[in-house]
Amino acid sequence: MPTEPENASSSDPSAPSGVGRRRALLAAGAVFAAGVGAAVGELADGARTAGRATTAGAPPPEAPIPFHGARQTGLTAPQLPATKLLAFDLPATSAAADREALRTLLAAWTRTLAAAAGPSPDPRLRTGAGAPRTTSLVGLGPALAARLALAVPAGFAELPAFPGDRLDPARGGGDLLLQLCAADHWTLAVLAELATTAAHGAGAAPRWAQSGFLPPTAPGATPRNLFGFKDGTANPDEDLARQWVWGPPGPHENATVMVYRRIRMDTAAFAALPEERQNLAMGRRIGDGAPLTGTAEHDEPELYAKHPDGAYVIPTTAHVRLTGPRLDGGARMLRRGYSYDDGPGDRGLLFCAFMRDAGQFTRVQQRLAESDALNPFVEHNGSAVAYVLPGAPEGTALGDRLWA
Repeated sequence: MPTEPENASSSDPSAPSGVGRRRALLAAGAVFAAGVGAAVGELADGARTAGRATTAGAPPPEAPIPFHGARQTGLTAPQLPATKLLAFDLPATSAAADREALRTLLAAWTRTLAAAAGPSPDPRLRTGAGAPRTTSLVGLGPALAARLALAVPAGFAELPAFPGDRLDPARGGGDLLLQLCAADHWTLAVLAELATTAAHGAGAAPRWAQSGFLPPTAPGATPRNLFGFKDGTANPDEDLARQWVWGPPGPHENATVMVYRRIRMDTAAFAALPEERQNLAMGRRIGDGAPLTGTAEHDEPELYAKHPDGAYVIPTTAHVRLTGPRLDGGARMLRRGYSYDDGPGDRGLLFCAFMRDAGQFTRVQQRLAESDALNPFVEHNGSAVAYVLPGAPEGTALGDRLWA
């Protein structure tokens, strides 16, 4: 039967005595401990070295988006994942005083937004990861423009009422509209606070605010809305945008008109539809975004293609058909929407579209209100329209052309 090593006897005359064996074991243990310590040290050094190598090999942070330029960055830069829209009212006193208050506010916002795109004086925007990536746009409402006789496009006015609207005055309108976008919610919260402080300093009062977000989206890809469909596929290129989005050469060049709609979406009811019915309601396939008449997302929808039985491939009530540029003489909008989620039963789309003439949106929305297959699943409960100012080149402030 085997015995424990310490109690075993040996017939080898060279074997150490009990005390010697214990000393040998202690010595061996010391060597083992030293070896383990060395190994641990090497592992730690390796981890530190690997950490340095990972840091050194990591891609540099993306460059900040310069604020100054001919157009506002909220329209020219790629969409950032988080947005916050803020509306303000400028209390009426006298025309001269109110014009000066507006000039003061626009100058303050110019300084604030430009500083956020560089080495910001606010320590909360200096996180050690480089300057934050932010974009912004500033627009003016029709009532303020009329009250102060500002130089805005002729015919700039509020939108008409549409059938089915359930507009909440606390969620729309406003004398000034500011949209902030950032790569993260921290930056967005700080920037919104700074912009709101500047507005208070000029006497403006908050009217409403709304946050939104984008899903994870690969660079260059079209983001999806909460129905699961790609949203913004048919956006115009630069040539078309010069024709339909940006103002003509003159005082409104590089300016545009923004239409904002807060659209609650019954996402659960829509998701319960069979996929084929979802596709027919939209006029596109949810998977790849292609029109029902095409094979790829950016194929032009063939509105007059028919099945052998004579039915349109894209139904007459499909959203894509009713919003198609062919029904508006080729006119296109630039859409840069976001999703929102304000709790159970209140999630949907922040529709943000840009066009030279808001009458284009009016025509499209009238068609949609009459027969869009999506109507049972959507409700418009917030609305605003704004004249989006041209950008501020270096050394100028937003709104410099308003006083002509």
